[in-house]
Amino acid sequence: MNWGNRLLLVFIVFGAGMFFLVYKSMSTNYDLVETDYYKQELRYQQVIDSRAAADSLSAPISFIQTEQVIQMQLPSEMKNQTLTGEVWFYCSYDKKKDKKFNLQANEQASQSFTNISKGDYTVKVRWAQAGKEYYSEKNITVK
Repeated sequence: MNWGNRLLLVFIVFGAGMFFLVYKSMSTNYDLVETDYYKQELRYQQVIDSRAAADSLSAPISFIQTEQVIQMQLPSEMKNQTLTGEVWFYCSYDKKKDKKFNLQANEQASQSFTNISKGDYTVKVRWAQAGKEYYSEKNITVK
């Protein structure tokens, strides 16, 4: 093989490599965490205060996982209380797996979740009790 054919082969491999990289970059999905992230950032001091309130409780939120159900347990101070809020199962690598639920804790301050796809999640729990707001995050892996 002479030097002209080698040079042509190098250009073809280089062009194919560039085409492949452009194709992969165009097909990559870049989802934002929140569509209104700027507005969320302005309210971040509320998250800090709510997280401090949740940290002052007797125990953190816990999650128990069985085959079909994920059971969330709030701290014991929340038992027999009227609670409002939301639970967000946030999957950082696939927006389609994200799930949001209204907080509907029972008298024992627990709630069950079903139909959560397998994967790694950050569970963001925001709730209010008697006018005081709480916020907690926990990383879980659904198997």
